[in-house]
Amino acid sequence: SLAPRVYKAMLALDAAAGEGLEPPLKELVRVRASQLNGCVYCIDMHSTDARTGGESEQRLYALPAWPEAPYFTERERAAFALTDAMTLLSETHVPDDVYDLAAKHFDQPELAQLISLILTINAWNRIGVTCRLEPGT
Repeated sequence: SLAPRVYKAMLALDAAAGEGLEPPLKELVRVRASQLNGCVYCIDMHSTDARTGGESEQRLYALPAWPEAPYFTERERAAFALTDAMTLLSETHVPDDVYDLAAKHFDQPELAQLISLILTINAWNRIGVTCRLEPGT
């Protein structure tokens, strides 16, 4: 509220990011990035949104261990790998194999939307963590 123009721009970016991607995937990507960033506000919000959209508790609980969990499709796994790499950018620099796997499962416009979705949730996480947002605030 103290930077209303920035907040309005973030809302517009958030609305545009991920267009054309399936809603369950979008919420899982948002939860995954938020887990990596330790943003409890966003974890709570997007887990709730995922459940409201029909996501199972089993898949939500398994998300932190997605590489080992049998509950996710190859497309979802490719999205999670890209989410992890982009969120941990300073550690991973998005390896070629991760990008190539995402490009295999998402056509170019979808991949652009996925990248936009990941960068947007990371921006929200940085606001939430820095401002000490908690669920219900």
